[in-house]
Amino acid sequence: MAVFQAALINELEKLRKKKKVMVAVILSLLVIVVGQLLVLGVRLGFGIRGAGSADFSMLVLSVAVNTLLPLFAALVAIDSFSGEFAQNTMRITLTRPVSRFKLFSAKVSAIGIFILTNLGLLLIFSLLAGLLFDGGTMSLKGVWQSALSYTVSFIPLFVLALGIVFLANVLKSGISVFFVSILAFILFKGLGMLFSQYSGILLTSYFDWYNLWLANSFPLMKIVRQFLLMLGYALLFFTGAYYLFDKKEF
Repeated sequence: MAVFQAALINELEKLRKKKKVMVAVILSLLVIVVGQLLVLGVRLGFGIRGAGSADFSMLVLSVAVNTLLPLFAALVAIDSFSGEFAQNTMRITLTRPVSRFKLFSAKVSAIGIFILTNLGLLLIFSLLAGLLFDGGTMSLKGVWQSALSYTVSFIPLFVLALGIVFLANVLKSGISVFFVSILAFILFKGLGMLFSQYSGILLTSYFDWYNLWLANSFPLMKIVRQFLLMLGYALLFFTGAYYLFDKKEF
């Protein structure tokens, strides 16, 4: 366990040095600022009430979970594997007393921590922005619903990151992995719209599954079914990616 912890700390330090967290923070703040400007524009231009303080964080999530957050997850996953394959730094890491499985698990865990941190920062900033511009509508229930939605959104984003890790171990070039990931994302989104009756088997249809947790009539069976499907995807991607990673020659 000590070896795994050391490998995990090393991976987190690599992410910190590459300024990826700072880029995520800046882009998250940019999304929030643009969102608040749009809300203010709606209020001033049309004279209607925009999103409240807690509602604004949900509005930010609905946009970010389908755009920026998957992009952040993809870039970090690609850099953690394809980037190190290209720079031959993986060979140096494996000279240390750490097994391939522990190294692979540490890299995947670091990606998960990055996604969770990004979600947490986005939640805090969006709630603060909503409180600043419309603090009178803040409620404990709204904050709880926002926190719950951001938390459960981690699961589909993490599964997506595992899928990209799998691609990074299949394809050699990081650029190839990035463009294949973008094309697959757009393709699955399009298929989900065209064949809505089959969208339940597509991973991209789960990015909005936080809405199920907010329903007045709690759809337990539907949540469990979608969770098990995502768990199946996660196990397939993790197992396949590790198998390829273990067979690579560095």
